[in-house]
Amino acid sequence: MNRINQLFKNKRQDILSIYFCAGYPDPDGTTETIETLARNGVDMIEIGIPFSDPMADGPVIQQAATESLRNGMSLHKLFESLSEIRQRVDIPLLLMGYLNPVMQYGFENFCRACQDCGIDGCIIPDLPFKEYMEEYRATAERYDLKMIMLITPETSEERIKLIDNHTDGFIYMVSSAATTGAQHDFDARKQAYFERIDGMALRNPRMIGFGISNEATFRAACKYASGGIIGSRFVTLQKERGDSETAIKQLLHEIGKK
Repeated sequence: MNRINQLFKNKRQDILSIYFCAGYPDPDGTTETIETLARNGVDMIEIGIPFSDPMADGPVIQQAATESLRNGMSLHKLFESLSEIRQRVDIPLLLMGYLNPVMQYGFENFCRACQDCGIDGCIIPDLPFKEYMEEYRATAERYDLKMIMLITPETSEERIKLIDNHTDGFIYMVSSAATTGAQHDFDARKQAYFERIDGMALRNPRMIGFGISNEATFRAACKYASGGIIGSRFVTLQKERGDSETAIKQLLHEIGKK
């Protein structure tokens, strides 16, 4: 069974997924960050593929991607660094990045490399669902790579049901149509969106991301979905604290996990 499916089978609530950008802040620290997060009880990890035009990302992750690219990070280097990660880490690992680098690498080559490294899923925010279904789904499924789709408050119920019926793993609920970045709390409008999706009785589990940075926002994500995805706050703490160990311990304290 794919590790993503196994996670949601074994743990239905309070799931914590952490996003970080490969090659940041240390160009050679990607595997160390993964091992550190897993050792500190993170349930799932999204490894960001740096890209020069990350349209869905806020300034924190944009800056991390820029520095990572300056550090020489690429998909080839990332796959090389991940080649033995499964000897040390058992939790689900996903790659998150934009379509351009994946297409330059070659989609089937990308899926094959993911399988070789033990990557369980992929999130490509600018891959249209229709295009995925028509051109990429069969290849991804052949390599057991779960393609995770994003929904926003503007996504129609018809589209949400299509995604739910034709994908596997989990659905990524974007808390708002804005870019990534920390928020202090979720307003009534966002909570109404969470409640609306929760009431649809979808087949797939859901994770909420974008804006989760403290105990209030993480608890709200866990109330209306299986858990929360935190990116910008962790990346900020990496930079401020200077290492992933201190950063994740501080974050766990901030969200009430420790």
